[in-house]
Amino acid sequence: MNGAGNDFVIIDNRDDQVSLSRDQVAQLCHRQRGIGADGLILVRKSESEADWAWGFYNADGSDAEMCGNGARCFARYIERMTESGNELSFQTNCGIISANIDGESVTINLTDPKRLAMNETISTSVGEVSVHSLNTGVPQAVLIVDNADQAMVENLGSEIRHHDHFAPAGTNVNFVQILEPRLIHVRTFERGVGETLACGTGVAASGMIAAHLKNWLSPVKVNVLGGDTLSVAFKRIDDEFSNVLLTGPAEFVYEGIVEF
Repeated sequence: MNGAGNDFVIIDNRDDQVSLSRDQVAQLCHRQRGIGADGLILVRKSESEADWAWGFYNADGSDAEMCGNGARCFARYIERMTESGNELSFQTNCGIISANIDGESVTINLTDPKRLAMNETISTSVGEVSVHSLNTGVPQAVLIVDNADQAMVENLGSEIRHHDHFAPAGTNVNFVQILEPRLIHVRTFERGVGETLACGTGVAASGMIAAHLKNWLSPVKVNVLGGDTLSVAFKRIDDEFSNVLLTGPAEFVYEGIVEF
């Protein structure tokens, strides 16, 4: 499946019979020697008040706390697999996520963001860089740039992702171009993956930080590298954000059986 071009292998593991090593996840996500994906999701039975649970892994096999595009794909997969209706919830490492499915469009309610930091300066190979940051389930750094298409996403993104300022967990890095009021363009370098066509939690952080900088009202529209436009809605009181809704497409690509 893919959400705005951010693609995932989803495996039904309700019977808890699938156990994958980090190397096996990385092999399945490898684009030349495996299926190819930005991440892998295991469907699990819930052990909490949520309807479902998941296990989420980056393309390199590492664990991830949350993934906004993956969450939308997960919700649509559950709806199709179980025919259980268009509203559901599921347990992630950062809390319980709720979802509403409307055809190929899925809206998820993210956990409340935390640790907003604005206008911090870090030293990089290209000089001093001003960064903003916000944790939307995954740590996100945001750089405002004149032209996202010309941004040094791979080189500078990788450098900031591993920067001491964000140690030890590291951070995703979002390069944000402000197009017009309440409309931005974002490119993202993700931990454990590299640049992706979209990053849901990065889109959410970028939209809220842009709104904070420009004093915009909700929602903010976000164009991503994959060509889709996502919506970030929120409630804001001063520096506090809550009730964050991320809306965008979630599409099936194909299904099959893997012998491993």
